[in-house]
Amino acid sequence: MRGPHNILRLIRTGATLERTGAMGVVLEAFNAPASLRIAARVLGWPFKWLGYKGDPEQPPATRALTALGPAYIKFGQLLSTRPDVVGDELALQLRVLQDKLPPFPTDIAKATVAKELGLPVEELFSEFSEPVAAASIAQVHKAKLLGTGEEVAVKVLRPKIERAFRRDIDAFFLAARMIETLAPSTRRLRPTEVITHFEGVVMGELDLRLETASAAEFAANTAGDEGFAVPEVKWALSSRRVMTLAWVGGFSSGDVKAIEAAGHDTSALGERILTMFLRHALRDGYFHADMHQGNLKVAEDGTLVALDFGIMGRIDEYTRRVYAEILFGFIRKDYRRVAEVHFEAGYVPADRDVDEFARALRAVGEPIFGMDASRISMGRLLSYLFEVTERFGMETRTELILLQRTMVVVEGVSRSLSPNINIWTVSQPIVESYIAESIGPKALIRDLGRTLRVVGRFGPRLPQIVEAALIQQQATPKTIKPNSWLKKGALVLAGSGLLAVGVLVGLAL
Repeated sequence: MRGPHNILRLIRTGATLERTGAMGVVLEAFNAPASLRIAARVLGWPFKWLGYKGDPEQPPATRALTALGPAYIKFGQLLSTRPDVVGDELALQLRVLQDKLPPFPTDIAKATVAKELGLPVEELFSEFSEPVAAASIAQVHKAKLLGTGEEVAVKVLRPKIERAFRRDIDAFFLAARMIETLAPSTRRLRPTEVITHFEGVVMGELDLRLETASAAEFAANTAGDEGFAVPEVKWALSSRRVMTLAWVGGFSSGDVKAIEAAGHDTSALGERILTMFLRHALRDGYFHADMHQGNLKVAEDGTLVALDFGIMGRIDEYTRRVYAEILFGFIRKDYRRVAEVHFEAGYVPADRDVDEFARALRAVGEPIFGMDASRISMGRLLSYLFEVTERFGMETRTELILLQRTMVVVEGVSRSLSPNINIWTVSQPIVESYIAESIGPKALIRDLGRTLRVVGRFGPRLPQIVEAALIQQQATPKTIKPNSWLKKGALVLAGSGLLAVGVLVGLAL
């Protein structure tokens, strides 16, 4: 339930960071200014006694986030892929949040499976192991199907996880409203909408039927991608709180030493991860939005295998084209075109100056391209872009937040395997290929064909539409402007003509 009582949750967050010793670690990792360090300590220390104690055997930051709950763990998972932001030591500590959290008892997992699937575990599986991985929302057990002996992975939600997430999300909503009230300038960033989007993503992740469907769709989209795979879905053994997939062996993408020892080229794997993400986002408009090391495995033959499909991103074709043109403009250093794309898409208010915006974008891009490949960072680019868009009054695009966040995570994973990877060199052929297919004569013909098909579907209704329009005009003659009837009549005739053209084009094709 949302309300002022969530203030206690926010206070407890700061108190937990202070009590576990994570406050100083976090402030140091983010290189916080002296004023912020003093303010955080002064405000956090008096409430230290309210903080959660956590597991004393864990490092401070991991200890604090684990104690605070699943939403905070998700945030820690993101930071674990960004050693260039938080440092190698803290990133390594946070990596245990991906799949090495304390598990819940196997007996509870078996009871959940039996309740969800309608049969005792012994009648479904010949073997059912102890947890092999435990994350913030669920844990995974290795099992063998009764009869066939096929090895599968059984994912089971944590007990009462829905309530835990609801508590955190309610506190986040309160924080967002407080930010909007106390700092009106932040409203353009739409904090409340961002949390609403996060809520939708999380609630979807808590229904494993949706995750099962996501895995099946993602597998269909990527079936032809060489060197990339998705485990087979077992629909008959999946439900709201249980999901079963084919078992995948191999190495975690975070275990670089083991991957190298197996003889795999880590540089090539790093490039493939980035390439696949861009291909899925641009080509399909449907991408894995939680691609941290714990959700990517390297099979024995070197194939990348994606896991955990609770958070998937979807962007429409128009937004994909805008995103591709922006990336392409940066790659070509065509800042004027990048600026124009922002204005054409309505991302920047029309009353701002295009040339000034292009000049600001040049100030963002040129320093990035002047860096050594190992220092080029999508995270840094997005940070600079944030500053520019704030100056030009650009509002946050909530539909792009997940895409941008995933791009940062993917870059972190790729760089962990290939520290010297040049993200622009890897991105260029993928973006150029998409641009060639999506912007040009072929794309124009394809778009026209789609438009004609849509208009054609309304063909049988055109007489009724015309009749309804005429009746409405006769019923309200006083509200009609002199030429409004002619305009509407012309519009109807134009629609009829477009339908006729559509039929002719369809026959010609």
